[in-house]
This record gives sequence, C-alpha cells and structure tokens, in this order.
Amino acid sequence: MNTSYAAQKEGVFPSVCSLDCPDMCGLLVHKKDGKITKVTGNPEHPVTQGAICNKVRNMTARIYDPKRLTYPMKRVGAKGEGKFERITWEEAIGTIVEKWKKLIAEHGAESILPYSFYGNMGILNAEGMDRRFFHRLGASQLERTICTAAGTIGYAYTMGGSYGTDPEETTETKLFIFWGCNAVSTNMHQVTLAEKARKKGAQVVVIDVHKNQTGRWADWFIPILPGTDTALALGLMHVLFAENMIDETFLADHTFGHEELREHVKQYDPASVSSITGVPVEDIYKLARMYGTASPSFIRIGNGPQHHDNGGMFVRTVACLPALTGQWHVRGGGAIKGNSGYSAVNFQALQRPDLLKNHTRSINMNQIGEALTELTPPIYSLFVYNSNPLVVAPNGNKVRDGFAREDVFTVVHDLFLTETARYADIILPATSAFENLDLYTSYWHYYVNLHQPVIEKYGESKSNVEVFRLLSEAMGFTEQALKDTEEEMIRQMLDDSVNPYLNGITYEKLLETPYVKIDRSKKPVFPGALPTPSGKIELYSERMEKEGLQPLPTYEPIREEETFPLLFVSAPNHNFLNSTFSNNEVHVRLEKTPRLHLHPEEARKRGIENGEKVRVYNRRGECELTASVGENVLPGVVVSQGLWAESPGTKQLVNVLTPSRLADMGGGATFFSARVEVEKLS
Repeated sequence: MNTSYAAQKEGVFPSVCSLDCPDMCGLLVHKKDGKITKVTGNPEHPVTQGAICNKVRNMTARIYDPKRLTYPMKRVGAKGEGKFERITWEEAIGTIVEKWKKLIAEHGAESILPYSFYGNMGILNAEGMDRRFFHRLGASQLERTICTAAGTIGYAYTMGGSYGTDPEETTETKLFIFWGCNAVSTNMHQVTLAEKARKKGAQVVVIDVHKNQTGRWADWFIPILPGTDTALALGLMHVLFAENMIDETFLADHTFGHEELREHVKQYDPASVSSITGVPVEDIYKLARMYGTASPSFIRIGNGPQHHDNGGMFVRTVACLPALTGQWHVRGGGAIKGNSGYSAVNFQALQRPDLLKNHTRSINMNQIGEALTELTPPIYSLFVYNSNPLVVAPNGNKVRDGFAREDVFTVVHDLFLTETARYADIILPATSAFENLDLYTSYWHYYVNLHQPVIEKYGESKSNVEVFRLLSEAMGFTEQALKDTEEEMIRQMLDDSVNPYLNGITYEKLLETPYVKIDRSKKPVFPGALPTPSGKIELYSERMEKEGLQPLPTYEPIREEETFPLLFVSAPNHNFLNSTFSNNEVHVRLEKTPRLHLHPEEARKRGIENGEKVRVYNRRGECELTASVGENVLPGVVVSQGLWAESPGTKQLVNVLTPSRLADMGGGATFFSARVEVEKLS
C-alpha cells in the first residue's frame, strides 16, 4: 500500500467523497505544510469528471473547524448542558469497559445499544469492526432503516434487488422523469448526464411536492400532494394499457403477472387519480403519452416519496413502469432506485454475524425515542457514531427525553460536539474520512473506490475501526476478527465475495487505480435472470401475498390523523447533508435561514406575509421558521428544507414534528407523512 500520502507535506492526492450521497465523487486533495488547502474534483473519474458540489468544495473549513474535537472528554455537568473536561484515551476506554461489564453483569448485554448510520460512507468505518464488536458483545441489534429501507424492499419485490440502469448510459435517454428526487441538490451528476442528453433533444420532467432547484431546472414540473405518488403511477399504467402503449413482447418474456396488472389498473382512471393526487386529468394523460412514446425513457426514483407510510409500495409500483414499455432492453432506458446490488461486498465476511452467540433483540432506529422511554427491559447504555439522532431521528422531543435519562450511560464518537454529544457521558474524537484507509461503493454508479489516508490524524482522533479494536482488547475478547487490520478486512470482503459483478476487483487492482468499474460480462444482459421467485420482473408478487401485502401495486393513503390541516414535508436543502454542515458557518451563511414554504392561499388564511416568523406545530412539538410564501407548493402543503442545528434562542429542529411510525415495508421511516398547523408569531 502507498502509505506516503498522509506523510507527504505537499502535493495533490487522490481521494473520494465520504458523504451519504449517491454520486461518490472522485476528489483531489491539495496539501501544503501537511494540511489540506483545497478540495477539488478529480477530472479522471469516469462519472463525476471533476465536478463537485458546494458542500465538498468547502470541506476544508469543516476539517479544520476550530470547534472540531481533538481529545476525549467526560461529562462534568448535567446532561445536555455541554460541560466536559479532558481525559486520556486510556481513561475513556477504561471507563466505558468498566461501566459495560457492570451493566452486562446486572442487566445483560442487551442493555447496551449501538446507534449509527452513514455519516461516513466508508464501508469499514460504517459497518465493519463495529458490527463485529457488537455481535461479540451480544448487544441489542440496531435496525438501520432511517433512509432507504422501505424503498429498497419495495424495489426488490419487483426487481429482486438493487439493480438499475448504468447512469453513464443516460446520456442517450430521450425522456427523464425525476420522481421525488431533488437531484440538483442530492445527485448532481445525474443532472450533468441529463444535461448532455438534453443538448441532444431530451426532455426533463420532475414530479415533486415542492418546486425546488430541480423542479425549476425541469422542462416540466408536476406538483403532487404528498403521499399520493403511487396513485399517479397507477394512473399512468391505466393510460398505457388503455391506449396500447406497452411492449407486449417484453411483458410476455420478462414479466410475471402482467395480465393481472392490466385488469387491476382499470380502477385507476385519470379522473379518480386526479382527485387523489392534485395532478390535473390532462396532465396525467400528457405524461402517460410522453412516457409511452419516448424511448429511451428513464426514471430516477428519489428517496422522498418512500418516506411515507406507503413508501415501499410507491417504489414497488414505479419500478413496474419501465417493464410496461420495455425500457430495460433499451440503452439509456429503465430506472434507478439504487445500484448497490452490483457492488455488494461479502458482508458476512466483513460483519461476522457468527460472533453473535445468542439471539438478541432488535430495535428500529426510527423509534429510538420510544426505545429509550418505553422499552422493557430498558436500554442502559448507548454508543453513538456516524449519526446525530437528536437532530435526525423522528419524534424528536421523545428522543431528547430518552437521551436525558441519567441512568443511560452514553458514549458519542464524533468530529464535533453535536446536539447528541451534549448528552454524552464520554465523548471520543473521530477522524475524518481523509484520515482513514477505507473502501467505498456507490449506490448510484458502477465504480468501486479504494481510499488511502491523505492527512495525518487530527489531534488525538481515532477512526471507528480503531476504537472498536481498542474496546475489544479492553473487554478481553481474543478473536482474530476483532484484531484484523483495515487492509485485511478489505481483502476479506473483496476476495471472498460471492458477487459475480466484483469479479477481478482486488485490493491490488484498487492500489493501481483508485476506482474500478464492476464487471457485468458474466451475467445476461439486464434484466436477464433476476433474483425474484419467478426470475422475472414481478408485476404480481406471490411473495408479497404470502407476507400479507397486496400482491399488485395498490394505492393506500398515509395514516396520519387529520387533526391538523397541512401536510408537512421536511425535505433536504442544498448546502447540508442531513445534519452534516449545519454547524459550519460557511454552509449556514449559504442557506441563510430555515424556511417554511407555503402557498399564498394558506398564507392569506392565516394572515402570514412572506419573510415573517411562523410557529409550526402539532401534538408532537413545535418549531419556528421563516415563511416563504409562493406558488412552489400546492395548497394544503408546507415544506421545510434542511436539518438545522439548534442554536441558543431558536426552535428549528423540524424532526420534533415528524412521526416515528414505521412504513409499510422494511421498517422504514415516515418523516414526510406528518400534518401540522402554522400560525404567525406575534
């Protein structure tokens, strides 16, 4: 391995973006006097080609932020007060292990719970040594379902797994439909590829609840009521079948249940669908005819609509559309929900679930508030890393109540004193991704990246892998799997992979070039033999029927009680990624202020003027935002953007309003199935 990058004081070195973003950009890190001075895009990356977003362009300010943690600390004030004093790593690890051994003796290992997500997308630091350690410990298991779980399961019911179009081929697409995907802010290189196709005559349609930057970029923006996207997809199917705009040969050869679907969608006529979705009848016909006649046509399925009570069924339904028109056999046609199935490493070898000797309980991360305040037997310790649950988890007031428990021993491993870290008993400083050896795979494009550390560790910070090795040693665990180096773990998940698409991708090859494309030559042209029960695209799913779900795509409304009149969607903004960057002055200045978008009709009813402060509330909590009045949302809908850090004198944590109900599939989150009322602040 070339270990010289971090040691070299000056130069330009290859890197990769670690943010939870589909693009996984190739980067170049510019160094002087051993420090990063600038981060730019790597023009040699086949997909990202040197273009990067504003978040990454300003990454240097985050890495060297004076507020970054540099040494371990212990709490000396009340929980949430933010008073800590410096301790050594030896004292920190010793305190954690002493407390955990006592808890295990008194309450069992299930009284301990890890809480993490993908604040760092490096596979080792997101789901490697941590999984091995907590399996060996016998702790309660965390269901990491806060983002894509519902849609992943829904898509798999139709397609068998996370397999979609190669985005590089979409430069040949003639019709793009960005469905619930603010790609300008969250998948910018798909926008770049669409622009190349646009110059050759392609049309861009955006379907969303908010006319955000992507909606403004589109040739045609279609506003829709939150949680009704499944109905619109079924309405399109109705027109496609009724007007014979389908590929009968493809349906016969590559799908299961097309005759049942043909009969089923007759009930979803455009008039009925319009009354559900708020999309005019004529627009439903227009969109269906565009989709039925344009080829290649491509759907970018976004994360937004899957964050509803019916989110899994939405993705399952939209995934059926390319089959109806045969787009999977047209270069540049099809869809992408995710492509992680192609680059899936050997997670059994990586995570070592065999180290878990006894069955232990499983806790859904979306319901961490309930788990900390209601679960029996209780949780008595948390280890939080790669996440900031006091900002990102739903039903935020209940989450805060749970973290405020004095009898919950909490450890937080992070780069900053986050809202969550303020409730910690022990805080551990974390490395940035630039300081780690790790492997990265995109859930959008087809490339695998090896990242070598490009700077020395900041202060006394340590990576997740290092921390869990230290904890394993201090706990007296002797298994070799808990001692493996980063290189050994990368080799294990690549060399032992049963995924044919990783054929030829080895540690040695990744040392030669930091990015390698997956190999599809050994499999039939997609969608050949799919990993569904029938081996085909399942328009009718017998597996769903056996599991008590509707076997055909079916619309069901969201489940939020209609106590409050406005549908509330807490969407992402342009300059933050979840809570990441919300504490950075550069990014806060770019976003200016947390806003609530509402229609002029709703503003008039409440006497609210553009720019005024408003109170947004429901039975779960309240927050205070700035009104942005305009036609970019439908009447009855309000939209906030971004997860803003809490600052003194503010109430801007929007997740105090969101439900912790679970979605229809996969235990997914239902952030967007909320209702609120809005009033002007006096």
